[in-house]
Amino acid sequence: MPSFWKHVNKVLRDADLLIEVLDARMVQETRNFEIERKVKQLEKKLLYVVNKCDLAKKEDLEQIKKKLTPSVFISSTEHLGTTILKKKILELSKGKSVIVGVLGYPNVGKSSLINALAGKGKARTSAESGYTKGFQKIRVDQKIMLLDTPGVFPRKEKDIIKHGKTGAISYAKIKDPETAVLGLIEDKKELIVKYYQIEGNGAEEILENIALKLRKLRKKGLPDLEGTARSILKDWQTGKIKV
Repeated sequence: MPSFWKHVNKVLRDADLLIEVLDARMVQETRNFEIERKVKQLEKKLLYVVNKCDLAKKEDLEQIKKKLTPSVFISSTEHLGTTILKKKILELSKGKSVIVGVLGYPNVGKSSLINALAGKGKARTSAESGYTKGFQKIRVDQKIMLLDTPGVFPRKEKDIIKHGKTGAISYAKIKDPETAVLGLIEDKKELIVKYYQIEGNGAEEILENIALKLRKLRKKGLPDLEGTARSILKDWQTGKIKV
């Protein structure tokens, strides 16, 4: 078992309440059903925290709110919803001191969430997925203690398109960026065409046109598709392309 799963399992055991941090643009894709099953088996309380809500449409958030309970919507970068989140944690703990485990896919914003709650610099952050390597214990106030964990996705999940799209694997480290970005383009075609201000029918044509627009070229003027794919994934993973 990889060491990060040992950290996650320890948090599942030690915490009174578990928070699963989700990406507002891709809520279903960033739910870790393996962890959710473990939480249920341990009979622990689970709170869904939908992060990056500033990057999603309001009507989409309303639909998500109906399906996920209990849930809180926040933007840790814009400091939206953190007061509501603190109140929800204390409501679920019935006002008692509580140890809260923070779980989720890599790059959903767990460390940024902790810094929004506990104060800047309490948790190490990076735009690169998988930055948190081990177990961190952070005190928010006299009643709330947070346990941070490395981001994990289900052990049997090998979906390269999903991992590129969710940022579970960094744009810089993904082995096949072209496959990942072609899947992203097929799923988010209108957004990507609008963001890069280009035209195109199929995903491959759109990728080539973006390469030409960005002037990412190989010898003889051929488009650099791998370099362009990483650039698109970077813009998506870092939140430049908004839903």
